[in-house]
Amino acid sequence: MKVDIEPGSGFCFGVENAVSIAEEALRDGETVYCLGEIVHNDIEVARLTGLGLKTITYDEFEKLRDCKVLVRAHGEPPSTYAKARENNITIIDATCPIVRSMQEKIRKVAELSRAEKGQIVIYGKEGHAEVIGLMGAAGPRGILVTGKEDLGRIDFTRPVFLFSQTTKSKVQYEVLAEIIHLKMEKVAEEHPGNTLKVHNTTCRQVSGREPRLREFSRNHDVIVFVSGRQSSNGRMLFEVCLKENPRSHFIAAPEELREEWFRDASTAGVCGATSTPRWLIQKVAEIVESF
Repeated sequence: MKVDIEPGSGFCFGVENAVSIAEEALRDGETVYCLGEIVHNDIEVARLTGLGLKTITYDEFEKLRDCKVLVRAHGEPPSTYAKARENNITIIDATCPIVRSMQEKIRKVAELSRAEKGQIVIYGKEGHAEVIGLMGAAGPRGILVTGKEDLGRIDFTRPVFLFSQTTKSKVQYEVLAEIIHLKMEKVAEEHPGNTLKVHNTTCRQVSGREPRLREFSRNHDVIVFVSGRQSSNGRMLFEVCLKENPRSHFIAAPEELREEWFRDASTAGVCGATSTPRWLIQKVAEIVESF
């Protein structure tokens, strides 16, 4: 059986950069805390824990003093940095450059649209670390929508500035933006100032993977998708594979592989989320080859 690894699988730049920064900080031998799991992958978190990285909760962060804390690729709201200054905590900032740029853009838009009472609408997963940071940047006029069922939170008679969590589906984001546009169009005559500005903030590295994964899934008899179960990006990309190939299987660890999945298969494809380390994907591929 021929086994292929999808070329785009593995850490995205933001996660790879964060892991590299963590490894560098740990070389000094000092204790380094990470606010939340550095990546949504238990196996990679365990590897870094073995190197000395200590994952902490927000409650634990509040009690820390005079130490080093790593901010992961997802970013943090302004309140986290304020607390760090208050408690003499040195922040090792590994925020993804794309996320940081969006946070800055949201802050500027929130300030410039204050007079016209503009609404900062963020499409994302409630409770997701990146979304918490984006909502913090938006301030009191930030509105979170997880899907079309939340659109009642928006006042369509006022200006809307729409942003998306970087790892959301570009297609779903475009559909949501069109629904908002149509709803605003219906009341535009009575409220001519209700403009909609859609910001293209889905990560190209992530959104560009969807068409490539579709083709990859169609071209193999069996697909194995490797991802942490808590990864939003992993779940979304796995659904892309499953839609194209019903013989797609989601695993979080090599031990979950089943030899019977590959009966009568001539080809198998192994792929993963942007939070899945490349070394883990390669390990899975080697096991599949041994079947």
